[in-house]
Amino acid sequence: MRTKQELLDIIKKQLAIEYNCSVNDFSSSNNIITSLKNSEEKRHYINRTFFFQMVTFGDNAVITANENMHDWLKEFTKDKKGHWLFEHNNLIEIDKKLNDYNKKLRQTHHMFLSYREILPKDLNLKLKWFENEEIHQFYDTKMFPNAFCAKYNPKRPDVLAVAAYDEDKIIAMAGCSADTPLLWQIGIDVNENYCGKGIGTYLVTLIKNEIEKRGKIPFYGTSLSNLYSWGIALNSGFTPVWIEIETIEEENIVSGNLKS
Repeated sequence: MRTKQELLDIIKKQLAIEYNCSVNDFSSSNNIITSLKNSEEKRHYINRTFFFQMVTFGDNAVITANENMHDWLKEFTKDKKGHWLFEHNNLIEIDKKLNDYNKKLRQTHHMFLSYREILPKDLNLKLKWFENEEIHQFYDTKMFPNAFCAKYNPKRPDVLAVAAYDEDKIIAMAGCSADTPLLWQIGIDVNENYCGKGIGTYLVTLIKNEIEKRGKIPFYGTSLSNLYSWGIALNSGFTPVWIEIETIEEENIVSGNLKS
């Protein structure tokens, strides 16, 4: 298993590509504003760059945005701690400015990494694993909007999943998409009649451990208010590491949500 520092270095290197900055910018004492730059090495959530995107690791903020916003952003952020830009009052002001460009913000994505191994408690459930093309059968069902992307996306393919059954009925599904060749994002769906029984934590832990066995890096994302999802992440051995937010680019979203 990779060390905490190794994982952080890998994540920051990836985000530096997407935010058009240096790795050191994430630990700067100042907020950083950069110009948009598309890259085939990015996580492919949309076909091009977001109009505005902001990230923090808990200190400063790094923002990549359309250059028309740069003067306003420099003035707005100059006396503010970067992580406070993600507070509601500041997001409201950013959203108002984005309205000038017919854009608006999506929700915040609270992102997790795993620094420790957790051995799941066996719940004595019937399980079945699925890989690659075997997952495609679930796209039309719309039953697993968090476990899988909305449809197959070759730039962000769903690559691995594990389902829990009650007799022949799937009651929960954990899946992961290869958001990059190395970074695999986990999502989980549990039938509402089976919530609160530890099944989500069980499946997420299983798939997290399997991803690590394959030499990949599992990560997990959720929204601020989804406490059920937060509980699964924490109980599965994940730790909150960074927060992102971006504009809605409906016409360019290529496959599903950001599993948040």
